[in-house]
Amino acid sequence: MRRHYATIKDIAHALNISVSTVSRALRDTYDVSADTRKMVLEMATQLNYKPNFNATGLVKNSTHNLAVILPAITNYYFSTVFTGIQEVAYSHNYNIILYVTNDDAARELNIIRNLSLSSLDGLLVSVSSQAGSCEHFQEIIDDGIPVVFFDRVADITTSKVMQDDYNGAFEATEHLISNGYKKIAHIAGPEGLTFTTSRLNGYLDALRKHNMPIRKKWILHSGFSQECGENDLEKLWKLNDKPDAIFSVNDRKAVGVIVALKRKNIVVGKEVGVIGFTNDPMSAIISPSLSTIAEPAFEIGKKSCQLLLQHIKKKNFIPEEIILPGKLIIRESSIRS
Repeated sequence: MRRHYATIKDIAHALNISVSTVSRALRDTYDVSADTRKMVLEMATQLNYKPNFNATGLVKNSTHNLAVILPAITNYYFSTVFTGIQEVAYSHNYNIILYVTNDDAARELNIIRNLSLSSLDGLLVSVSSQAGSCEHFQEIIDDGIPVVFFDRVADITTSKVMQDDYNGAFEATEHLISNGYKKIAHIAGPEGLTFTTSRLNGYLDALRKHNMPIRKKWILHSGFSQECGENDLEKLWKLNDKPDAIFSVNDRKAVGVIVALKRKNIVVGKEVGVIGFTNDPMSAIISPSLSTIAEPAFEIGKKSCQLLLQHIKKKNFIPEEIILPGKLIIRESSIRS
Protein backbone atom coordinates (compact mmCIF):
# COMPACT_ATOMS: atom_id res chain seq x y z
CA MET A 1 0.00 0.00 0.00
CA ARG A 2 1.42 3.40 -0.99
CA ARG A 3 2.27 5.81 1.79
CA HIS A 4 0.05 8.89 1.99
CA TYR A 5 1.70 12.30 1.87
CA ALA A 6 -0.04 15.50 2.89
CA THR A 7 -0.71 18.28 0.40
CA ILE A 8 -0.48 22.05 0.71
CA LYS A 9 -4.28 22.08 1.14
CA ASP A 10 -3.97 19.75 4.15
CA ILE A 11 -1.49 22.11 5.81
CA ALA A 12 -3.68 25.14 5.09
CA HIS A 13 -6.75 23.39 6.51
CA ALA A 14 -4.89 22.32 9.67
CA LEU A 15 -3.63 25.86 10.33
CA ASN A 16 -6.79 27.62 9.10
CA ILE A 17 -4.80 29.78 6.68
CA SER A 18 -4.92 30.15 2.92
CA VAL A 19 -3.29 27.74 0.48
CA SER A 20 -1.39 30.64 -1.09
CA THR A 21 0.11 31.58 2.31
CA VAL A 22 1.30 27.99 2.82
CA SER A 23 2.78 27.94 -0.67
CA ARG A 24 4.64 31.21 -0.12
CA ALA A 25 5.89 30.05 3.29
CA LEU A 26 7.28 26.84 1.83
CA ARG A 27 9.05 28.88 -0.86
CA ASP A 28 10.32 31.33 1.80
CA THR A 29 9.11 34.43 -0.03
CA TYR A 30 9.74 37.89 1.37
CA ASP A 31 6.09 38.61 2.25
CA VAL A 32 5.73 35.78 4.80
CA SER A 33 6.79 36.38 8.40
CA ALA A 34 9.34 34.17 10.13
CA ASP A 35 6.70 33.03 12.64
CA THR A 36 4.28 31.99 9.91
CA ARG A 37 6.99 30.14 8.01
CA LYS A 38 8.06 28.32 11.20
CA MET A 39 4.46 27.33 11.90
CA VAL A 40 3.97 26.04 8.34
CA LEU A 41 7.23 24.04 8.34
CA GLU A 42 6.37 22.42 11.67
CA MET A 43 2.94 21.41 10.42
CA ALA A 44 4.43 20.15 7.15
CA THR A 45 6.73 17.87 9.14
CA GLN A 46 3.90 16.74 11.41
CA LEU A 47 1.64 15.87 8.45
CA ASN A 48 4.43 14.19 6.46
CA TYR A 49 4.31 16.70 3.60
CA LYS A 50 6.59 16.07 0.60
CA PRO A 51 7.01 18.56 -2.29
CA ASN A 52 5.52 17.32 -5.55
CA PHE A 53 8.32 18.16 -7.97
CA ASN A 54 6.46 16.62 -10.89
CA ALA A 55 3.65 19.13 -10.37
CA THR A 56 5.86 22.14 -9.65
CA GLY A 57 8.02 21.22 -12.60
CA LEU A 58 5.12 21.78 -14.96
CA VAL A 59 4.79 25.32 -13.64
CA LYS A 60 8.46 26.21 -13.16
CA ASN A 61 9.90 24.09 -15.98
CA SER A 62 11.98 22.34 -13.30
CA THR A 63 12.41 18.65 -12.56
CA HIS A 64 14.71 18.80 -9.51
CA ASN A 65 16.88 16.16 -11.17
CA LEU A 66 20.63 16.56 -11.67
CA ALA A 67 22.81 14.20 -13.72
CA VAL A 68 26.38 13.45 -12.64
CA ILE A 69 28.86 11.88 -15.08
CA LEU A 70 31.99 10.36 -13.52
CA PRO A 71 34.91 8.37 -14.97
CA ALA A 72 34.72 6.01 -11.96
CA ILE A 73 32.95 5.64 -8.63
CA THR A 74 34.94 2.92 -6.87
CA ASN A 75 38.09 4.96 -6.16
CA TYR A 76 38.47 7.22 -3.14
CA TYR A 77 38.71 10.52 -5.01
CA PHE A 78 35.55 10.32 -7.11
CA SER A 79 33.48 8.70 -4.36
CA THR A 80 34.46 11.60 -2.07
CA VAL A 81 33.62 14.19 -4.75
CA PHE A 82 30.25 12.50 -5.23
CA THR A 83 29.59 12.66 -1.48
CA GLY A 84 30.15 16.42 -1.62
CA ILE A 85 27.76 16.73 -4.57
CA GLN A 86 25.13 14.70 -2.70
CA GLU A 87 25.32 16.90 0.39
CA VAL A 88 24.48 20.04 -1.57
CA ALA A 89 21.97 18.46 -3.94
CA TYR A 90 19.95 16.73 -1.24
CA SER A 91 19.93 19.80 1.00
CA HIS A 92 18.22 21.65 -1.87
CA ASN A 93 15.77 18.80 -2.57
CA TYR A 94 17.43 17.73 -5.82
CA ASN A 95 17.63 14.12 -6.96
CA ILE A 96 20.83 12.75 -8.53
CA ILE A 97 21.05 10.48 -11.56
CA LEU A 98 24.55 8.97 -11.73
CA TYR A 99 26.33 7.82 -14.89
CA VAL A 100 29.76 6.16 -14.86
CA THR A 101 31.85 6.13 -18.05
CA ASN A 102 34.62 3.79 -16.85
CA ASP A 103 36.97 6.26 -18.56
CA ASP A 104 35.54 5.26 -21.93
CA ALA A 105 35.04 8.14 -24.39
CA ALA A 106 32.58 6.14 -26.50
CA ARG A 107 30.49 5.36 -23.44
CA GLU A 108 30.58 9.01 -22.40
CA LEU A 109 29.30 10.06 -25.82
CA ASN A 110 26.58 7.40 -25.72
CA ILE A 111 25.43 8.63 -22.31
CA ILE A 112 25.18 12.22 -23.56
CA ARG A 113 23.37 11.22 -26.75
CA ASN A 114 20.77 9.27 -24.76
CA LEU A 115 20.14 11.76 -21.95
CA SER A 116 16.51 12.71 -21.47
CA LEU A 117 17.08 16.46 -21.31
CA SER A 118 13.45 17.16 -20.47
CA SER A 119 13.90 15.31 -17.18
CA LEU A 120 17.07 17.19 -16.11
CA ASP A 121 17.75 20.63 -14.65
CA GLY A 122 21.54 20.43 -14.98
CA LEU A 123 24.62 18.31 -15.49
CA LEU A 124 27.87 17.85 -13.52
CA VAL A 125 30.72 16.27 -15.48
CA SER A 126 34.26 14.99 -15.06
CA VAL A 127 35.32 13.99 -18.56
CA SER A 128 36.80 10.67 -19.66
CA SER A 129 40.59 10.52 -19.99
CA GLN A 130 40.06 9.22 -23.54
CA ALA A 131 37.80 12.10 -24.54
CA GLY A 132 38.88 14.09 -27.57
CA SER A 133 36.23 16.42 -28.95
CA CYS A 134 33.80 17.82 -26.39
CA GLU A 135 31.23 19.12 -28.89
CA HIS A 136 28.58 16.87 -27.34
CA PHE A 137 28.77 18.90 -24.13
CA GLN A 138 28.52 22.17 -26.03
CA GLU A 139 25.36 20.84 -27.69
CA ILE A 140 23.85 20.19 -24.25
CA ILE A 141 24.65 23.77 -23.18
CA ASP A 142 23.23 25.12 -26.45
CA ASP A 143 20.03 23.23 -25.68
CA GLY A 144 19.70 25.28 -22.49
CA ILE A 145 20.89 22.70 -19.95
CA PRO A 146 23.45 24.14 -17.49
CA VAL A 147 26.71 22.15 -17.32
CA VAL A 148 29.49 22.46 -14.73
CA PHE A 149 32.79 20.59 -15.08
CA PHE A 150 34.93 19.47 -12.17
CA ASP A 151 38.40 17.92 -11.83
CA ARG A 152 38.78 16.78 -15.45
CA VAL A 153 37.39 19.73 -17.37
CA ALA A 154 36.64 20.40 -21.03
CA ASP A 155 37.71 23.45 -23.02
CA ILE A 156 34.21 24.91 -23.04
CA THR A 157 32.93 28.22 -21.66
CA THR A 158 31.04 27.25 -18.52
CA SER A 159 31.76 27.02 -14.82
CA LYS A 160 34.57 24.72 -13.64
CA VAL A 161 35.90 23.56 -10.28
CA MET A 162 39.42 22.16 -9.98
CA GLN A 163 42.19 21.62 -7.49
CA ASP A 164 45.38 23.65 -7.94
CA ASP A 165 47.18 21.04 -10.04
CA TYR A 166 50.07 23.26 -11.09
CA ASN A 167 51.07 24.46 -7.63
CA GLY A 168 50.48 21.04 -6.11
CA ALA A 169 52.84 19.46 -8.62
CA PHE A 170 55.37 22.25 -8.14
CA GLU A 171 55.30 21.76 -4.36
CA ALA A 172 55.59 17.96 -4.67
CA THR A 173 58.62 18.23 -6.96
CA GLU A 174 60.26 20.92 -4.87
CA HIS A 175 59.78 18.75 -1.78
CA LEU A 176 61.74 15.95 -3.46
CA ILE A 177 64.48 18.41 -4.41
CA SER A 178 64.69 19.75 -0.84
CA ASN A 179 65.23 16.17 0.39
CA GLY A 180 68.29 15.73 -1.78
CA TYR A 181 66.90 13.92 -4.83
CA LYS A 182 68.59 15.12 -7.99
CA LYS A 183 67.14 13.05 -10.86
CA ILE A 184 63.36 13.27 -10.67
CA ALA A 185 61.02 11.50 -13.09
CA HIS A 186 57.31 12.13 -13.60
CA ILE A 187 54.81 9.40 -14.40
CA ALA A 188 51.98 11.50 -15.81
CA GLY A 189 48.35 10.91 -16.71
CA PRO A 190 46.98 10.54 -20.23
CA GLU A 191 47.89 13.34 -22.61
CA GLY A 192 45.11 15.77 -23.51
CA LEU A 193 43.65 16.19 -20.03
CA THR A 194 43.90 19.68 -18.54
CA PHE A 195 45.13 18.52 -15.16
CA THR A 196 47.72 16.19 -16.74
CA THR A 197 49.22 19.23 -18.47
CA SER A 198 49.01 21.41 -15.34
CA ARG A 199 50.78 18.84 -13.16
CA LEU A 200 53.42 18.27 -15.81
CA ASN A 201 54.07 22.02 -16.05
CA GLY A 202 54.34 22.33 -12.27
CA TYR A 203 56.91 19.52 -12.24
CA LEU A 204 58.93 21.06 -15.09
CA ASP A 205 58.95 24.56 -13.61
CA ALA A 206 60.14 23.28 -10.23
CA LEU A 207 63.05 21.51 -11.95
CA ARG A 208 63.88 24.66 -13.93
CA LYS A 209 63.78 26.83 -10.80
CA HIS A 210 66.42 24.63 -9.15
CA ASN A 211 68.47 23.99 -12.31
CA MET A 212 67.69 20.29 -12.18
CA PRO A 213 68.04 18.07 -15.27
CA ILE A 214 64.96 17.49 -17.42
CA ARG A 215 64.96 14.24 -19.39
CA LYS A 216 62.17 13.45 -21.85
CA LYS A 217 62.69 9.76 -21.13
CA TRP A 218 61.87 10.44 -17.47
CA ILE A 219 58.37 11.67 -18.39
CA LEU A 220 55.89 8.88 -19.11
CA HIS A 221 52.19 9.22 -19.97
CA SER A 222 49.78 6.39 -19.15
CA GLY A 223 46.58 5.60 -17.25
CA PHE A 224 45.79 6.06 -13.58
CA SER A 225 45.87 2.51 -12.18
CA GLN A 226 48.37 0.81 -9.89
CA GLU A 227 49.27 -1.46 -12.78
CA CYS A 228 50.13 1.59 -14.89
CA GLY A 229 52.44 2.77 -12.12
CA GLU A 230 54.20 -0.60 -11.98
CA ASN A 231 54.60 -0.66 -15.77
CA ASP A 232 55.96 2.90 -15.82
CA LEU A 233 58.56 2.03 -13.19
CA GLU A 234 59.69 -0.98 -15.25
CA LYS A 235 60.15 1.29 -18.28
CA LEU A 236 62.19 3.77 -16.26
CA TRP A 237 64.41 0.99 -14.91
CA LYS A 238 65.30 -0.14 -18.42
CA LEU A 239 67.05 3.20 -18.95
CA ASN A 240 70.80 3.50 -18.48
CA ASP A 241 70.32 6.80 -16.63
CA LYS A 242 67.78 5.93 -13.94
CA PRO A 243 65.99 8.53 -11.79
CA ASP A 244 66.42 8.68 -8.02
CA ALA A 245 62.90 9.98 -7.35
CA ILE A 246 59.45 9.80 -8.95
CA PHE A 247 56.55 12.22 -8.82
CA SER A 248 53.34 10.41 -9.73
CA VAL A 249 50.21 12.03 -11.14
CA ASN A 250 48.12 10.18 -8.53
CA ASP A 251 48.48 7.91 -5.50
CA ARG A 252 47.39 4.69 -7.21
CA LYS A 253 50.24 4.92 -9.70
CA ALA A 254 52.62 5.89 -6.91
CA VAL A 255 51.61 2.75 -4.99
CA GLY A 256 52.40 0.78 -8.15
CA VAL A 257 55.85 2.37 -8.20
CA ILE A 258 56.47 1.41 -4.55
CA VAL A 259 55.35 -2.17 -5.20
CA ALA A 260 57.65 -2.46 -8.23
CA LEU A 261 60.62 -0.93 -6.38
CA LYS A 262 60.17 -3.32 -3.45
CA ARG A 263 60.15 -6.23 -5.91
CA LYS A 264 63.58 -5.06 -6.99
CA ASN A 265 64.75 -4.83 -3.36
CA ILE A 266 65.20 -1.06 -3.73
CA VAL A 267 64.68 0.83 -0.46
CA VAL A 268 61.93 3.40 -1.02
CA GLY A 269 62.87 6.75 0.43
CA LYS A 270 66.52 6.04 1.16
CA GLU A 271 67.41 4.99 -2.40
CA VAL A 272 64.46 6.23 -4.48
CA GLY A 273 61.96 8.85 -3.38
CA VAL A 274 58.27 8.65 -4.32
CA ILE A 275 55.44 11.17 -3.99
CA GLY A 276 51.87 10.99 -5.24
CA PHE A 277 48.81 13.22 -5.60
CA THR A 278 45.36 12.69 -3.97
CA ASN A 279 45.88 11.52 -0.37
CA ASP A 280 43.99 8.29 -0.93
CA PRO A 281 43.56 6.40 2.39
CA MET A 282 45.87 3.65 1.11
CA SER A 283 48.74 6.17 1.00
CA ALA A 284 48.85 6.17 4.80
CA ILE A 285 48.77 2.37 5.24
CA ILE A 286 51.15 1.17 2.53
CA SER A 287 54.69 0.47 3.73
CA PRO A 288 56.56 2.73 3.50
CA SER A 289 53.79 5.31 3.79
CA LEU A 290 53.35 7.54 0.75
CA SER A 291 53.99 11.28 0.66
CA THR A 292 51.34 13.05 -1.39
CA ILE A 293 49.43 16.21 -2.23
CA ALA A 294 46.01 16.07 -0.55
CA GLU A 295 43.20 17.08 -2.92
CA PRO A 296 40.09 18.85 -1.57
CA ALA A 297 37.78 16.25 -3.14
CA PHE A 298 34.77 16.81 -0.87
CA GLU A 299 34.93 20.60 -1.35
CA ILE A 300 35.24 20.17 -5.12
CA GLY A 301 31.99 18.20 -5.09
CA LYS A 302 30.21 20.77 -2.95
CA LYS A 303 31.44 23.79 -4.92
CA SER A 304 30.62 22.27 -8.31
CA CYS A 305 27.05 21.46 -7.22
CA GLN A 306 26.60 24.91 -5.69
CA LEU A 307 27.72 26.49 -8.96
CA LEU A 308 25.34 24.30 -10.95
CA LEU A 309 22.40 25.36 -8.77
CA GLN A 310 23.34 29.00 -9.37
CA HIS A 311 23.34 28.37 -13.14
CA ILE A 312 19.91 26.74 -12.84
CA LYS A 313 18.48 29.57 -10.75
CA LYS A 314 19.88 32.36 -12.91
CA LYS A 315 20.02 31.55 -16.61
CA ASN A 316 22.42 34.42 -17.40
CA PHE A 317 24.78 33.49 -14.54
CA ILE A 318 28.35 34.39 -15.52
CA PRO A 319 30.56 31.26 -15.56
CA GLU A 320 33.11 30.97 -12.75
CA GLU A 321 36.35 29.01 -12.55
CA ILE A 322 37.18 27.97 -9.01
CA ILE A 323 40.60 26.55 -8.12
CA LEU A 324 41.01 25.02 -4.65
CA PRO A 325 44.45 24.54 -3.06
CA GLY A 326 45.93 21.17 -2.13
CA LYS A 327 48.18 20.36 0.86
CA LEU A 328 51.56 18.65 1.02
CA ILE A 329 51.48 15.55 3.24
CA ILE A 330 55.01 14.31 4.07
CA ARG A 331 55.43 10.62 4.88
CA GLU A 332 58.19 8.00 4.68
CA SER A 333 58.45 7.51 0.90
CA SER A 334 60.14 10.87 0.27
CA ILE A 335 62.53 11.02 3.24
CA ARG A 336 66.14 9.95 2.60
CA SER A 337 67.32 9.63 6.20
